[in-house]
Amino acid sequence: MPLTWKSSPHHIFLSALLPMLLLFTPGTHTDAQASTRNKAQNTQKASAGAKKTAIKKPVAKKTVKKSAIKPSTQKTRLASRQNVRTTNPGASRIQVGLRSSDSHIAVQRAAPNIEPLTSQAMLRSEIAFVQDLESADILYDKNSDEVRPIASITKLMTALVVAEAGLPLNEQIQISDADVDRVRYSRSRLAVGTELSRADMLHLALMSSENRAANALGRYYPGGMPAFVRAMNDKARSLGMRNTRFVEPTGLSSENVSTPRDLVQLLRAASKHPLIHRYTTDDKYEVAVANGRQLLYNNTNRLVSKSDWDIKISKTGFINEAGECLVMLTRIDNREVAIVLLNSSGRYSRIGDAVRIRTLVENAGNVAML
Repeated sequence: MPLTWKSSPHHIFLSALLPMLLLFTPGTHTDAQASTRNKAQNTQKASAGAKKTAIKKPVAKKTVKKSAIKPSTQKTRLASRQNVRTTNPGASRIQVGLRSSDSHIAVQRAAPNIEPLTSQAMLRSEIAFVQDLESADILYDKNSDEVRPIASITKLMTALVVAEAGLPLNEQIQISDADVDRVRYSRSRLAVGTELSRADMLHLALMSSENRAANALGRYYPGGMPAFVRAMNDKARSLGMRNTRFVEPTGLSSENVSTPRDLVQLLRAASKHPLIHRYTTDDKYEVAVANGRQLLYNNTNRLVSKSDWDIKISKTGFINEAGECLVMLTRIDNREVAIVLLNSSGRYSRIGDAVRIRTLVENAGNVAML
């Protein structure tokens, strides 16, 4: 007889419970269900990570103990103090700088050879300045920045203005009463009415420091004496002679002033004119005046006649306020050297100082060759 399934209330309950049991039993999930659950889990993790990133926890400050700080082993070293005093204050400039390689202080001299030569000789001139024109080295320096009267050194500027004006040198110039010195009553061999060429007047003014000749050159300048003096000062400014001033062309006025450094610039400029070189270094010169008379003039610097001196430019000067003065551009020991001596005491002291300076420069050169 066939078996028959009798349904009962228990059977009906078990039939409904069986699918639910299979759903929660391990190993019975479908792929779709697993995928859905994984996506949900990943979404939750990403949300949690974003919250952690957005909220930053305050960083606790670390307390550093003083005992934990070690002192630096690198020490700053200073060079030993050097004596930078010189026998002549202001004779050399001192430059102080820091070396980049270490912390030493480096002391450098602008002109290391000033002190030795300056201290090796006592000159009679109150102001002395010697410079190598090729290297610009200062070889001797004594009160070189002081502004002083320059007496007949003025005539170098007078000659420079005349030479650069391009005026005819063969033009005749006459000495007048206006050229007579009525302040110091200085002597002159050119009588009022004497006529000479502009070249002869310039020659006598430079070589023998003839005052009347120098004044006549200024009067015969286009525009007269005021224009000439203005041209002198304009030329000084153009040469960088900032501490120089002229009021007349002879140097008889103590208001014609300059400094040794400025006068070196004047020597440089004058040396570019062969006529000034020739006239300042001639030993003797003769001119013909009225009635056929001949006047023989000598150079006021007797060193130009010495064969062992190679002088390019020379000029002397004297008034009471300036003392005995001498400027020269000469060649010593194969070096172009400018020499400026002002307010020297004694008639021949400026010449003696020039000789002493030459010896110093030559000896310094010999020592350098050893």
